[in-house]
Parts: sequence; C-alpha cells; structure tokens
Amino acid sequence: MSFLDKLFKKKEAPAAKVNEAANKVADGIGKAANSTVKAAENVAKAADGAVKGAVDKVATAISSNDAKVTHTLEAADLGDLLPGAPSGGKINLAIYWAAACGGCDVSILDVNERILTVGDMANIVMWPVAADGKEKDIAAMNDGDITVSIISGAVRNSENEHMVKLLRQKSKLVVAYGSCACFGGSPALANLVADGKDEILNYVYTKTPTSANFQETYHKGNPVIPQTSYKAPEGELTLPVLYDTVKTLDQVIDVDYYVPGCPPQQETISQMLKAVADFAYKGVALPPKGTTIGITTKTLCDECPRKKENARITEFLDPYQVNVKDGVCLMDQGILCLGAATIGGCGAKCTKVGQPCRGCYGPTAEVQEQGASMFTAVASLLPILDDDPICDEEKIIKIVSEIKDPLGYFYAFTMGKALIKKAVKETGGQ
Repeated sequence: MSFLDKLFKKKEAPAAKVNEAANKVADGIGKAANSTVKAAENVAKAADGAVKGAVDKVATAISSNDAKVTHTLEAADLGDLLPGAPSGGKINLAIYWAAACGGCDVSILDVNERILTVGDMANIVMWPVAADGKEKDIAAMNDGDITVSIISGAVRNSENEHMVKLLRQKSKLVVAYGSCACFGGSPALANLVADGKDEILNYVYTKTPTSANFQETYHKGNPVIPQTSYKAPEGELTLPVLYDTVKTLDQVIDVDYYVPGCPPQQETISQMLKAVADFAYKGVALPPKGTTIGITTKTLCDECPRKKENARITEFLDPYQVNVKDGVCLMDQGILCLGAATIGGCGAKCTKVGQPCRGCYGPTAEVQEQGASMFTAVASLLPILDDDPICDEEKIIKIVSEIKDPLGYFYAFTMGKALIKKAVKETGGQ
C-alpha cells in the first residue's frame, strides 16, 4: 500500500468519505508541520469543516516552535568594480565546498568581470577549485584570521565536518551559501533511507547496473565496497567516513549569514559581495547576524507575473504533458509548483519561462515546514466542495497519487530542516 493510499485507506459511508480523506491530509499536516493558520483554514473551508481540528494543531506548532525572526536583505546589483586594495589592507577570504554538486562554486563567477577585482580586496586563502590553499595552512592560522568563509554544501561526512569546524574556528564570519548549506538540499534526501549509509553504499557499489557488472566480473561472490582505511605498502590510505544523517551547516557550526538558492542568483551574489566590500572599504556595518541575503518578505507567487485564479486541481501533470499557456498560473494548469510555499527573491525566473518552482529558496519566515506548507496549499485546491457530489474518496486518491514522489518533490531542498528529519526502521518490541 502506497504512502498516499494509507492517507485515504478507510472506507465509510459515501457522505463521510471525502471528509475522512481531507481530515487525514490535514491531520498529517498538523502533526508534521509548522504551517500557517491561514492555509489550514483554507483547507478547512474546502473540506466542509472536516479539517478544522488541524488549524488548532498548526497554531500550536507555530507557538511552540520559538522560530527566530530573521532580518532580510533585498537582492540588488553591486555597481562599480572593486577599487583596488582596501586602505586597511586586504581581508582574508575562504571558500569551501562540502556535500554539494559544485554549482554554487561556479555561481560565484556570476559576478562577471567583478571576479577579476575580488583578488584586489581579498587574499583567497582557500578555494579548492581555484586556489592552492591547504588544510594545514588554515590550521596554522590564528583564530579569527579569516575575515569571512563562504561555505556551500551540506555536512555529509567526516571531512566535511572537520573542515567546516576548522573554518568556523579561524573565521570572523561564516556564510551558509546555497540551498544545501542552508537547508540540506538534495544530499539530505538520503536521510529518507531507513538503513542509512550502509544501504546507500551497498546499492551504489553492488546494485546499480555498472557496479553490479563490475562486481560480477572482478569480484564475483565477494563484492568490494570502499573502506575508510586501508594499509598499503606506502602507508595508511583513508577516505572520509560517510554519515547516516546529512546535516545543514548551522546544525554543525554557528552561521552568521545565509544565501539560499540552487544556486544563488546573480543579483543575490552581488548583494553578498556588496556587503563584504562596503565593510572592507568603507567600514559600513554588516547586516545583523542571521540575515538571509537576497530574499523578499513574500512568497514566490507574489513576484510571479502569472495570473492565478485558484482553480480546483483535478489532475497533476508534468510540464512536458502540457502546452503551457503564457501568463496563466502553472498550478491552474495542473502543474505542481511550489511557489506558494517558497520565499521570494529569485525573480520567479523558472515560472516566467513555464517551469514550476521546486522550492530552492526555502520556506517563508512564517513557516518552518516548507513541504507541509505546500501539502496544505495543495489540499486546499482539491475538488472537495459541498456542491461536488462526484468527488469521492477514490477520486481524491487518484488525483493525489499522480504526485510521483511526494517527499522527494515537496522536500527536494529542505529535508535537512524538516520536522520529519529522517526515515526510521521499525523493529519488534520498539
């Protein structure tokens, strides 16, 4: 039985079927999420009052979350090129790439020609893809010698943890750069694997077609999986230890600033650089600690130019299945879009060209649970109205089952910060 079937599995009299289905959706949201009361109320209205109890649950979750209010800094362009070395001398800058795809490192080049003058402002003491800084060189520095460290990626293994802690110790400021550092990103979806790293390693090195063929050809009956330590004639060779749980950067070290995005947008990067440059050259005070750079105070829907009519969802479609209409909300066309649950700031670049928002900028300040917030928004648009007698339990199941990977879609970037946290495997008596 699928995840969605379990939500709607109970069979009752026709008049109660829809209420039971909607109630189960909202109950799950109430328990799992720190969503908004307004969104939950929309679900309650759409479900003929069946989910009114969820409103109280969501309100309780919000009041008990103790979520801090974060300052925001609107994205803006940097302006002129950097004017040579600061009067007080160059600052020290470190850039490190943890568990991520590398796109964030590449995105730093999106400051265009300004990248040529960053070296005038800063000594780049570490940037593994571009400079020859060594771990031992960083370790030899005094605490606080690095003015700012820009760290992308989640913390996935022992090397990631060691390096981010070392950079935190040696840096005055640390920036969580990109969705993986801020929210866990795609690497944190590994937290949904119940048996953790062992299951992942076994699958990658013995089950995937190329690996299975290799093991069958060269290690038949005794598959080889990389070890963390190996005694070679030349000495001991080591690999980082893979962790069972992928963590966000601020779950491991203290973080001063956040720059979301997969990757961050050019305007956001320029704003980050502007804050550093103003500090280095002009002594301008940095934004308050905890600032998220390059976001707005509203959702992506608020900056998306497409017209939204809140049409009832009768089926979910992928973009390739739709002749996308210009100017019409993608959700109104049946395309699942996370704009309603995602903070604005990217300029709605994806939705403007007919591609749905996948949520890489993370949730709004009002909610902690981006995934459950979107579940709520979707539930409010299901056709479960009083005057729709043909919408029974089976129809609701059919509609929602068209979402091929609910957790992977709604938590594609934020599993590391989700209340769900990770999958667990039940055992007898526990």
